[in-house]
Amino acid sequence: MKKATDLRELLRQSAQFVDQTVTVQGWIRNHRKQKNFGFIMFYDGTIAADLQIVYDTETPDFEGIQKITNGSAITVEGVFRTSPGAGQGYELYATAIKVEGTAPEDYPLQPKKHSLEYLRTIGHLRPRARLFQAAFRVRHVAAQAIHTYFRENNFVYVHSPIITANDAEGAGEMFQVTTIPLEKLKGEPDYKRDFFGQKAALTVSGQLEAEIFAMAFKRVYTFGPTFRAENSNTKTHASEFWMIEPEMAFCDLEGLMDVEEDYLKFVVRYVLENAPEELAFLDKYCGGGLIDKLTALVESEVARVDYHDAIDLLINSGVEFENEPTHGGDLAKEHEKYLTDVAFQSPVFVKNWPKEIKAFYMKDNGDGTVAAVDMLVPGAGELTGGSQREDDYNKLKVRMDEVHSTDSLSWYLDLRKYGGCTHAGFGMGFERLLIYLTGIENIRDVLPFPRTPGTCDF
Repeated sequence: MKKATDLRELLRQSAQFVDQTVTVQGWIRNHRKQKNFGFIMFYDGTIAADLQIVYDTETPDFEGIQKITNGSAITVEGVFRTSPGAGQGYELYATAIKVEGTAPEDYPLQPKKHSLEYLRTIGHLRPRARLFQAAFRVRHVAAQAIHTYFRENNFVYVHSPIITANDAEGAGEMFQVTTIPLEKLKGEPDYKRDFFGQKAALTVSGQLEAEIFAMAFKRVYTFGPTFRAENSNTKTHASEFWMIEPEMAFCDLEGLMDVEEDYLKFVVRYVLENAPEELAFLDKYCGGGLIDKLTALVESEVARVDYHDAIDLLINSGVEFENEPTHGGDLAKEHEKYLTDVAFQSPVFVKNWPKEIKAFYMKDNGDGTVAAVDMLVPGAGELTGGSQREDDYNKLKVRMDEVHSTDSLSWYLDLRKYGGCTHAGFGMGFERLLIYLTGIENIRDVLPFPRTPGTCDF
């Protein structure tokens, strides 16, 4: 047989293959058998589209082909041609079909509707389902988009540590890393005798380490796994997830928002252009509106509003919110939805937040607020969070003494002591972005191998 052609190439460049003999390799999604012919719905994972393979009694080993089951791996040689069937662009008329690997009759992914809950129980097989083929290819394309954006804008990719001694956000919900034999432990552990000579944990953020490199390379970003030992079972929480965290020297809050807007629009546009088949499938899966939502974001301007004014808008809206908006309080999902869908009818930056509800490293504005900003987008709410970082050594030290251990982060203060400058950065949860891009509501279904309380398979 000839060298195999990927379906991605075959279907995207179909005109040059029509009436040509080609070879494809992949798997059977569905096999419909008739007395004198049969139809195989075939996929190879290179594109979120299937190809119908037609065979008949003229095809060698017709009887053997009729016995091939769903889920089997096959190599097919045949003539690629336009399909006479309604709604089908092309099909492959098989001249030879070779079985590479069989699947038993009880193959768990039969051609019927399966619930997402069921598919999570067969995590080793669910990447073969149409939904997850679309979702995980969008994940791949979005990751490419992120690296492309930062490369084209002269950011340096920094691999921040996964094992760390600092709790960047002061939340305390970290997975501890130790070689101390816990089954023999009596009383408090002596961390000086542990592997690293101190208490260590899996990172919750690469931001602080990224700031180190921003003071040397001007513009940097991290993109890697982060961990939270938060016992939460919501649709948007996972114990292991990926974060994108850019840091920029000589950048203030307004410059940060410029980059955030440019970055998000670039990524969304890139996915629209490079995963059209996947988005078309996901749009249909979601009941329509997904592609329109993403296109609208690319074409819209992101509004900017102070936190104080945003709260006033909510209070004076006349809407009876389940959670009453108050000055000094955080925004609930319903508040975010009102701001994006009603008040501004566009994405919106909410900036200059109360100092008491934000992290210690954010720039003090001197009026009880810090130079923090959240980007809210229609249909998803908060998508990114960032701030101008505190660059005043004395102010930062006072704040760290109030809420953090200054001793363990003395090096962080040194960044202000030795050639510090105005700088800013933001963080975006990759899976939160994917929920927005795919329309899939549960974070467990945009993670290849979700880690949640009680779940650590594979």
